[in-house]
Amino acid sequence: MSKPVPQGRGDYRYLRDITTRWMDNDVYGHVNNVIYYSWFDTVVNGWLLEQNLLDLEQCPTVGLVVDTHCSYFSSISFPDLVRAGLRVASLGTSSVRYEVGLFANDNQAASAQGHFVHVYVDRVTRRPVPLPAELRRALESIQVAS
Repeated sequence: MSKPVPQGRGDYRYLRDITTRWMDNDVYGHVNNVIYYSWFDTVVNGWLLEQNLLDLEQCPTVGLVVDTHCSYFSSISFPDLVRAGLRVASLGTSSVRYEVGLFANDNQAASAQGHFVHVYVDRVTRRPVPLPAELRRALESIQVAS
């Protein structure tokens, strides 16, 4: 397996600023790895909310995370500003693979990057359902060629 190469900020279709917090740092003086996954979750769900595609209480379908991965290239620590880049790498019948890049301050190369896969399911039965048409259209707007 080849070592991943940090992506550039311009490789992502959407950017969201996330403020680090003092409590994000661990005893080694940088942000703990678990926080990176929360930033993945924040950029994906923040984008969905901004697009009016996520109703936390009544949406008949919900996206469940079934796979996630992160590669780390350089440290982020408080009080850095994180710019989280988002793009869609692939769309299935009921799933979407998001790719996320995390950029410290004005850095153009990712400090960390990875993916986040949602499978959309019926809220009640938890069985996979096709992506709603409105959601698919919005996802296609941030999709990149594979």
